[in-house]
Amino acid sequence: MAIRKKTTKSPKSPRKNGHIKTDIGLVPEKLRGFGAALQRAMGVKITYASKKKILAEMPAKAFVLNRNARANGGALMAYADCIGAAGALMNLPEGHWTTTLESKTNFFSAGVGPLLKASSKPLHVGRTTIVLETTIRNSGDDRRVAIVTQTQMVIPNRK
Repeated sequence: MAIRKKTTKSPKSPRKNGHIKTDIGLVPEKLRGFGAALQRAMGVKITYASKKKILAEMPAKAFVLNRNARANGGALMAYADCIGAAGALMNLPEGHWTTTLESKTNFFSAGVGPLLKASSKPLHVGRTTIVLETTIRNSGDDRRVAIVTQTQMVIPNRK
């Protein structure tokens, strides 16, 4: 009787062309672990990710709406921060992490559904900071809802 070694499959997410399937969509390996409780609760899904651009969607569900059935300003800021952070992660050098240093939001129109779409692009990728601009638009009428400019610190891991 032959004894076979018991093999276990790795708990890694399925891969497709260097991307992994996660709760927030099919994302590059560099975004593994991105999508904590806030992004999941808000329903944020990354639809495209590269060093030059992040695209995402968030449903305008009751959780993010104010009493006038419009997206809450704080929810929009949190959404933009999540997407900008993903852009920073895509541009981080190996062995570094990031956190938001500064964020500025301009609101232009009410955020209404069914989806709020975001596009984030880096304006500056430096040795100590990454500056990103995230634009949020309504999916129905394509009106610009907000533009958020944020600065992310680039921090080396401790040894």
